[in-house]
Amino acid sequence: MKIVGRNREKEILSNCLTSKRPEFVVVYGRRRVGKTFLIKEYFSGQFSFYATGLSDGKMKGQLKAFHTSLQIYGCPEKEAPKDWFDAFMRLRTLLEKENIYREPISNKRVIFLDELPWMDTVRSDFKIALEYFWNSWASSQEDLLLIVCGSSTAWIINHMLKERKGFHNRVTRRIQLLPFSLKGCEELLQNNDIVMTKDQLIECYMIFGGIPYYLNLMNSRLSLAQNVDELLFKPYGDLKDEYTELFHSLFKKPEKHMAILTALAESKSGKTRKQLSEIKAIGGGSVLTENLQELEQCGFIRKYTNYTKPSNEAYFQLVDPFVLFALKFLDSHKRNSWMDYIHSPSYNAWRGNAFEICCINHISEIKTALGISGVETMEFTWRSELSDSGAQIDLLIDRKDGVINLCEMKYTDDAFEIDKTEYNKLLNRLSTFQKETHPKKAIHMTLISANGISRGKYNSVFQNIITGEQLFG
Repeated sequence: MKIVGRNREKEILSNCLTSKRPEFVVVYGRRRVGKTFLIKEYFSGQFSFYATGLSDGKMKGQLKAFHTSLQIYGCPEKEAPKDWFDAFMRLRTLLEKENIYREPISNKRVIFLDELPWMDTVRSDFKIALEYFWNSWASSQEDLLLIVCGSSTAWIINHMLKERKGFHNRVTRRIQLLPFSLKGCEELLQNNDIVMTKDQLIECYMIFGGIPYYLNLMNSRLSLAQNVDELLFKPYGDLKDEYTELFHSLFKKPEKHMAILTALAESKSGKTRKQLSEIKAIGGGSVLTENLQELEQCGFIRKYTNYTKPSNEAYFQLVDPFVLFALKFLDSHKRNSWMDYIHSPSYNAWRGNAFEICCINHISEIKTALGISGVETMEFTWRSELSDSGAQIDLLIDRKDGVINLCEMKYTDDAFEIDKTEYNKLLNRLSTFQKETHPKKAIHMTLISANGISRGKYNSVFQNIITGEQLFG
């Protein structure tokens, strides 16, 4: 199969093959984002050694699975290794054989250990054995490329990338595989002969969130709405239970993680840590801190600051489109068909929230549309502390070139039409922001509208207008 997009990731892998040193590559990202697919397709499924962890296996089962892989690649041992030190010694012996498979162009020995976090079971010696394997032998092999991968992003970051001992400074390259942008979604769907308008592609992203696995399940003979029904609402749908399975595969005890996401889905602009800690199902303390870090590392939420507040009063916001969709429509079981939701009040409310998430996930494309892709920026939200009207700006782009973009995000079926009421509301928001923050930069009111803006006498309130098409980059 063709690897769609992922040009940066392919370049990194290419550089690893041409380098004159041993390479230790860590690939991480949320479940279903295409990590295993990328590595297997890039190397055409040919490795000097490949093994994968078992999702629910204990140490004995993990070692048995690893042993099976060793046998497939030519290890003569009949009994499973007694521990991970023994397992990696057998791997070393296997890789030292003259007839071991090598990548044809670079002549490198390529090892791929998939779902690495699953191999690290309770009271096992896996991490220290892998560390010894790398430090004592693999790190001196100039023709060796070790690739490790895992969906448990928090485990990868905490144990492979951040830990001050063990693997600290051992990893030579890291690849964080993110969901596709709108442009990537369009390319993938076109590759699958699925025809959609730009507007439909945006809504598709707002539902499936740029996850390749989900997009690859879509049927080219069905409309977007029909695909959503088939995959998510039918009893036999491939993604009907995906939300629950997603978090149980990532976290050993996902209940608090899911409670946090449920709470954040109820507030489109997010909640503070203090607000979350007051919810009984969530609680506080170090557990909440760890859960928030894990959700942020996995890309389900983002941490951001109110423009006028210190960083310790940060907000946490849900930014994963699929999670939002699942919580709004799949968790309630109120209706059995997506068709029944379309154009309902809950559907319209969801679209507004989901489009804002779409915009937040496409800041680089927004900056390109504004002509400031090379300008350093910081993104904030802002909430009035004094105004009775509760003025709020959900996306504020603070630029190093002396400008602040106050972004208004609108998702409508047709071109957005600004009337006098909306015009006065925007002016009040601008005025309140200026009075409370006293900015020393020029303020540009910016509209991000899925379908542009219709002509009207009130349009002059906006200095910049960005269309949905421009979000494709």
